Order: sequence, then structure tokens, then C-alpha cells
Amino acid sequence: MRVTPRRLAVGMSLWAPNLWSGIRVRRFAEDWTSATVELHVNLITRNYVKTAFGGSMSAMTDPYFFMLVMHQLGRNYVVWDTRGEIEFVKPGRGVLTAHFEVPREKADELRERARGGAKVLEWFETDITDVAGDVVARVRREVYVREKKRVTQSTTGGV
Repeated sequence: MRVTPRRLAVGMSLWAPNLWSGIRVRRFAEDWTSATVELHVNLITRNYVKTAFGGSMSAMTDPYFFMLVMHQLGRNYVVWDTRGEIEFVKPGRGVLTAHFEVPREKADELRERARGGAKVLEWFETDITDVAGDVVARVRREVYVREKKRVTQSTTGGV
């Protein structure tokens, strides 16, 4: 069965770590260039002072940039999320939202830079906002991209 943006959004929302953490994937764009994810701050996802738990905010941003890159580049590339940074700006309450974007041009650039097996590390950024649109946290995620060895070897004649 082919993974469609809709199926992946539903599957990621029902995936136990997200489901129990109040994380809901609202959508993946049909062309895999963007995704929108929400965190519902509740009894399970809040901290000692009843605001969004930082770990939940980090988890809501974990796989989405690498997934967008992976789906745009296709099966001939290794794509990983390698590290992340989060700056907490203000307490998060209610429903928090993060929007992820990887334009087609950026994916094409990564594909070109990774050609021949080169290791590429690229930072992506997004904000987590509350229902009023105020920034609650600023997030950076680093994504690793490399053309798979079997592809590189077949294009260089096994050398």
C-alpha cells in the first residue's frame, strides 16, 4: 500500500507516542512540501506549573522536516533527523501549532548537494505558536541527507 499524505497524517496521529502525547498531525501537503502539527496541552502533556511540557513540544517537532525531505527525495536517499534545538519563549497553553515547510527548491538543492554520496547536513527552523498566534518556542532541526551507496556505485560503475 502506497503511503499518501493523508494516510501518513492519520497514522502519525494514531501512533502511540503521538496519541498519548496529545500530538495530532493535521495535514501533510499533497506534494510533501509542508506539514501542520498540533499539541493539545492537557493533564498528560503539561508540566509542574500546568504549561506545555518542553519534551512534548520537542516531540511534536521531531520527525517532520526529515519526513518532508525523505518523501520529496525518494528511495535513493538516506535521510535522518540528527539533532534539534528548542528555545522556549513563553509558557504554552491550550492548543499549540507548528508548521513545517521544505520548498521543492530546497529539496532539489539537497538532492544536488548529496549527489555521488556526499554527506549533507541542513538546518530547518519553525516556530511553535499558541491559538493567539504568539510564539511559544523556536525550534531548529538538523537533517542528514546522503545518496544511497547502491545508487552512487551504480552511477560510478562500482568504483
